[in-house]
Amino acid sequence: MIVRPRPGLVDVAFALRGSILPRIKGRLLLIALLSVAAVLVAQRHPGIFAQISAIPFTLIGIALSVFMSFRNNACYDRWWEGRKLWGSLIIACRSFARRAAILEDTDRRLLLTGLSAFTAGLAARLRRGDERGVLAGHAGEGPWLDAVNPTDALLQHLGHHCLLLMQKERVGAIHHGLLEEQLHLLAQVQAGCERILLTPLPFSYSLLLHRTATIFCLALPFALAGMLGWWTLLPVLLVSYTFFGLDALGDQLEDPFGLEPNDLPIDAMARTVEREMLSALGETTLPPPIEPQRHILT
Repeated sequence: MIVRPRPGLVDVAFALRGSILPRIKGRLLLIALLSVAAVLVAQRHPGIFAQISAIPFTLIGIALSVFMSFRNNACYDRWWEGRKLWGSLIIACRSFARRAAILEDTDRRLLLTGLSAFTAGLAARLRRGDERGVLAGHAGEGPWLDAVNPTDALLQHLGHHCLLLMQKERVGAIHHGLLEEQLHLLAQVQAGCERILLTPLPFSYSLLLHRTATIFCLALPFALAGMLGWWTLLPVLLVSYTFFGLDALGDQLEDPFGLEPNDLPIDAMARTVEREMLSALGETTLPPPIEPQRHILT
């Protein structure tokens, strides 16, 4: 996620870090070269593009911007839902730690360390990293490493341990229910994140917008070259930057758990949970929080 102060005039003009420009610069260069070619042809053969009116491009551009806004809104909804799910995860971990405060140190350490491992494992799973390696590093070896869904298996192990505590009468039934409630919320968070990860926007819808935006930007120079001459480059590049930029930004927001600049900082949030769980256990040596690197927080 991009973390930087409100941009000033210089940042607006020259900032590239966090901008969508590096991702679309190749397409913009192609459009610029095509515009130059269209202007040269129009100057050498006056009237060659006279029958190409700009009016249809105006109507198509309005329709295209509306449809693209629908797609970007859908992508942003996925991004925001992912953020709300991870906010719920942090709340559930804090609530579990508070309710586990009366447990014996050994049981409390096992459970809170397990929550840290669950959070780190979920982050690795969503980013298609080494999920088993992360879980082993936080929770050690265990049967959850051999499961199809190791992170969920670890959560089941924590739930089973809470059940054993109740059976051994080390916690009451009501207290067990309160602990189980938070574990259930964590399971819901994982399922919600996996739903976002495994259910992308319909490919045909995205492909339609990709093709329409590309064709529109490729054809626009020929409608303006005869009227505007070398000024054609200015509106063509501005329109292309807007359409290609919104298209690329939607691609980033569609998968909010990736490593793109605009994706969610789930590693930083997982580190927050780890630090708070260790602090609840009375640890004084905590891993440092993850800080933004060149305005990007992961």
